[in-house]
Amino acid sequence: VQMVESGGGLVQPGGSLRLSCVVSGSSFRRMDMGWYRQAPGKQREMVAKITSDGTEKYEESAKDRFTISRDNAKNTVYLQMNSLKPEDTAVYYCNEPTSYSDAMVRRAWGQGTQVTVTV
Repeated sequence: VQMVESGGGLVQPGGSLRLSCVVSGSSFRRMDMGWYRQAPGKQREMVAKITSDGTEKYEESAKDRFTISRDNAKNTVYLQMNSLKPEDTAVYYCNEPTSYSDAMVRRAWGQGTQVTVTV
């Protein structure tokens, strides 16, 4: 299974971006999926998760601003990010969390997509 992220870019505070992650293989619809980010000098953290049955979960700072969704027909998970803040600046990755810890993942990391929020 490989994951390819895209959609990042440079945006001003208050702006929006939509990230996409295409997952190879035939097991996508059975996979829980998460969006993670890593800012310079910080540990990677999960910002949103969507289970195989569509249940969503968000890290506190992402609530009411970010929306995770999935399209099983396209093997793709999305992250719609609105009202972006400079502190959202990071490299964003998707991956499959383990069943016992969202902080741990099952797959190798992809290249990620850079999101930069600045005036």
